[in-house]
Amino acid sequence: MFDFDATLPLMALQFLLLAALLNAIFYKPLTKALDDRDNYIRTNKVDADERLAKAKRVTQDYETQLADSRKQSQALILAARDEGQKIYAEKIAEAQKEAAAKREQASREIEQQKQEAFNSLQQQVDELSRQIKIKLLGPDLVG
Repeated sequence: MFDFDATLPLMALQFLLLAALLNAIFYKPLTKALDDRDNYIRTNKVDADERLAKAKRVTQDYETQLADSRKQSQALILAARDEGQKIYAEKIAEAQKEAAAKREQASREIEQQKQEAFNSLQQQVDELSRQIKIKLLGPDLVG
């Protein structure tokens, strides 16, 4: 069936030389290019993962700062509102005191004017009474 003569070792040697030549010329550069590409991808992936982790940390920090800022602003707003209500209550109390004082003053003035009017009317009544007595009894008897 097969003839094993000198061509078999020559064909085997030729195959080995071709394999060595292909390995040196084609396979090694191709393998190197694939390894370089694999390393490049792996490095970029690690880099990207690190950047993503850093971005997540920065985002978390910013969210924490934002939450703190919101809490501080809410506290500031509440303090300002409380201060405003306190000032409002003080102004209302002052206005009420002032109104009460003015009302009291007006009441005293009215009472004084009433007393003066009453005294004036009393004098007029006395004068009219004297005049009536004079007219009725005569100027000699009133005395």
